[in-house]
Amino acid sequence: MDSPQRPMPTEAGILQFMEIGDSFYPPDAVSASIEQQRQWYDALCARFDRPLPDGLRIGDELVAGAIPVRRYNPADIRTATCLLYLHGGGFVVGSLDSHHAICAEIADHVGAELVSVDYRLAPEHRWPAQTDDCFSVLRQLLAEGKEIVLIGDSAGGNLAAGLAIRAKAEGLSGIVGQILIYPALGGDLVSGSYLEMAEAPGLTTADVSYYRSVLRAPSGNPVAEPLALPSVAGLPPTFITVAHFDPLRDDGRNYAARLAQAGVEVWFREEPQMVHAWLRARHMSEGARAGFAAICAAASRFAGSR
Repeated sequence: MDSPQRPMPTEAGILQFMEIGDSFYPPDAVSASIEQQRQWYDALCARFDRPLPDGLRIGDELVAGAIPVRRYNPADIRTATCLLYLHGGGFVVGSLDSHHAICAEIADHVGAELVSVDYRLAPEHRWPAQTDDCFSVLRQLLAEGKEIVLIGDSAGGNLAAGLAIRAKAEGLSGIVGQILIYPALGGDLVSGSYLEMAEAPGLTTADVSYYRSVLRAPSGNPVAEPLALPSVAGLPPTFITVAHFDPLRDDGRNYAARLAQAGVEVWFREEPQMVHAWLRARHMSEGARAGFAAICAAASRFAGSR
């Protein structure tokens, strides 16, 4: 039974999603071995698999000789802009397969090629292996002359924000937007939503601390912790969506506020009934369905898709 202090949404669809999720990936999963966590996560992802859109072409390849990526090309391509997707999973779990249907549906909705990156995971590979892998893929796509929209959820949102920061620092042009979905951006773990939503369903503040301890990214490094960036001026147009019932909520809130104050074009959504990882609930929850539609609309806007 939930304690009275535990914050909980009330939307029926998201409650059903949480119940199914807990049956595959227990709330105390981070106390298990890495191998067990990955087995549970793979089973969870398989449970929410969906049929792929008609006519979608998919191909796996290696970039820079070693980094696996998956390219999605929908039947109806309406823009030359490429979407670069970086999956979530706390830097510990996740793969090309874990976000397969999500990537396929975004590509199809936008009418754009989407490239998903199978970056190296911790603890076998500590920071900066993850951002380095993703940056190598970004460099290749830009070298091909493509304009890019960065998209990432959770840990992938952290990576996407970090890539935009790295690209700006190196003077690389071609990133036309970034979409950060309940991103982890380096908040302090002791105030705001980290306190208010410390025991939120789906992700707790203790879980966030665990993932940071596994990754071992340097504290205060803006690529690892984008909220530590001294100036966010000049970053690409940004869409940020957060879940109300999520300790990471204020990371997205605060980053959006900083971007707006610096004159960066920014859209911000807070999903009032959502929990962390609500992307997987997009076909069973009204709130998640609306949130996913907003993500696809933002990607279409940034990509110039009609």
